Amino acid sequence: MNLIETFQGFVAQVPELVQPLIVALAGAIPFIEGEGAVSIGIIGGINPVVAAIAAIIGNFLCVAVLVIASSGARTAIVNRSRSRQAVVAGGGAVETVAADSAGSDRGSARREKFQGAFERYGVPGVSLLGPLLLPTHFTATMLAASGVGKVRILIWQAVAIVGWTTIVAVIVGSAVYAIG
Repeated sequence: MNLIETFQGFVAQVPELVQPLIVALAGAIPFIEGEGAVSIGIIGGINPVVAAIAAIIGNFLCVAVLVIASSGARTAIVNRSRSRQAVVAGGGAVETVAADSAGSDRGSARREKFQGAFERYGVPGVSLLGPLLLPTHFTATMLAASGVGKVRILIWQAVAIVGWTTIVAVIVGSAVYAIG
């Protein structure tokens, strides 16, 4: 039994009042997200609108926490790096160049793909198309690590989460309605 089946079974077993909370919890998990969570809820017997709202809230709250934490971490690292460069400036530029080249060596293939997509499509494109390749959790964290403002990330992630979750809710809801 996989994680999605576990959530579906759990949704069917708990009281109706608790079911949206289970869907919201599922929406907070990467790779399940709002799209998977709304499917779990609808197939588990929850009203599609209630399932969609719960999935959106669960997914967005988790993404918001990650964006705020990542943005704060980036700010701390940038400030620390600037203070080190200010101290090193009196001693010579060799250490500053070494620190910059070490940072570029750590880039992974995934980060390079993200950076290419980010440069090509910008925040809206990466946010809206990101769920096709990576969970919104990863996309939002990478955007924050790139220095994009928190509000801008959260707005576009909200648009993407609402859009994708709504599309899946309509498809799954229609299929369940047609079968039932």
